[in-house]
Amino acid sequence: MATATMAATAAKLIKGGGSPQLLLSSSKLALSFSCCPLISHKKKKPVNNIRLLISFSAARHNYHLHHSFCTTANVNADAISTSGSESQSGGGGGDAPSDDAGTSLSKIKDAGNLLDIRVGRVIKAWRHEEADSLYVEQVDVGEAEPRIICSGLVKYIPLDHLQQRNVVVLANLKPRNMRGVKSNGMLMAASDASHEHVELLHPPDGSIPGERIWFGSPDDQTNLPDPASPNQIQKKKIWESVQPHLKTDDSCMAILGGEHFMRTSAGVVASKSLNNANIS
Repeated sequence: MATATMAATAAKLIKGGGSPQLLLSSSKLALSFSCCPLISHKKKKPVNNIRLLISFSAARHNYHLHHSFCTTANVNADAISTSGSESQSGGGGGDAPSDDAGTSLSKIKDAGNLLDIRVGRVIKAWRHEEADSLYVEQVDVGEAEPRIICSGLVKYIPLDHLQQRNVVVLANLKPRNMRGVKSNGMLMAASDASHEHVELLHPPDGSIPGERIWFGSPDDQTNLPDPASPNQIQKKKIWESVQPHLKTDDSCMAILGGEHFMRTSAGVVASKSLNNANIS
């Protein structure tokens, strides 16, 4: 009631051209009104070019604490408390717990499972004739014909370590021409922060070439969506949105978003020795 009376008094003073300050001696707070939209009780119309700025100042031992806010619609003085806080619909001054992080992680997992990641087996690998940094691999990914894939691994992996070994293949990227060789996929590898050490991811023993790899629990295999097309992967930048969240954990296991393991039906995909590494 007292606050409403003070607001009404200040409104009358402003209407008369003054710039009042009303001191609340009991709480040592100053409530000042200047330049905020007020409602004229006689004309029922907003007073032009006026805003209400409510500033509470506590003065004690030469210390001033300011808390201010501005309202831009009709002002109800009863909604203003002398503690300096705005009335809030729904109550509570603190922020409610947010589930944004969980929602974001779920979206990353969903995007990850649109990638067509498969168990592959390198049938044969050789040096690219036109690019010193590239290998060319012939890889069985469970299709009628092996895929040809180019990989920039010459600096990191000896050629004989590629022959006849199981690998992890990202299979729904758009084919790329790499120095005259059409590359249809990507071998996935872990690397340290300096990118000086690189290791190919390896599927667990018992994994079958062509088997699709997924992120999540063993039960999530039954709910996998169809993989996105190469055009969708490119247009929606699905790989770019997923890749920054792909790591190895402390045990060198491949994991998405720190929670969803990369799996085949035989177990979890891993790096041989690189823990807490990036995957690309």
